Amino acid sequence: MTADVQWSLSWIRDVAARVSERKSEFTTLDREIGDADHGENLNRGFTAVVERIDGLEQPPGTIGDVLKLVATTLMSTVGGASGPLYGTAFLRASKAAAVPELDGQAASALISAALEGVSTRGKAVVGEKTMIDAWAPAAAAAAQSAENGEDAAQVFAAAAQAAAQGAEETIELKATKGRASYLGERSVGHKDPGATTTALILESAARTVQ
Repeated sequence: MTADVQWSLSWIRDVAARVSERKSEFTTLDREIGDADHGENLNRGFTAVVERIDGLEQPPGTIGDVLKLVATTLMSTVGGASGPLYGTAFLRASKAAAVPELDGQAASALISAALEGVSTRGKAVVGEKTMIDAWAPAAAAAAQSAENGEDAAQVFAAAAQAAAQGAEETIELKATKGRASYLGERSVGHKDPGATTTALILESAARTVQ
């Protein structure tokens, strides 16, 4: 499958299915350092996204149209910090992907725009034990892949691998941002749930475009 509008719909459906399968895992991660609602919140949001996709009267014209629908739905249905953060990520990404198909450069731009959205909304930087610790290495890897002339599938694969590694590395970080920061040193040893679900989202992007 190429990285076209049909792919973007498959990507989001895959994210929804995998969030549903792993919501208990994400809630457990969040229970250690947060509000214990990350899994349920994301599952509610992506379930609503799929319902909206199913209810569309006309097929989306661009990938950006799909991502904007995701953004507005998450913002209106997901509580806590993850709704605004993911909503802003997908909204910025939608503006970078206002095309019917992505090449490698456009795929990289989509990921970079999502990172910019999360960074702007959350005012977080790398090393604070947040989803930025997955988005930032993903964007860097995607940019390098695109610079090497690789296609969208390869760009998403590189981003997914980097995001997964970034999420794993949050285990050893002390949280200095958000609710987890209240735990101080006790936050060390726990994987950040937002970074974990970021890795899932990018892994879904990579595997559905293959």
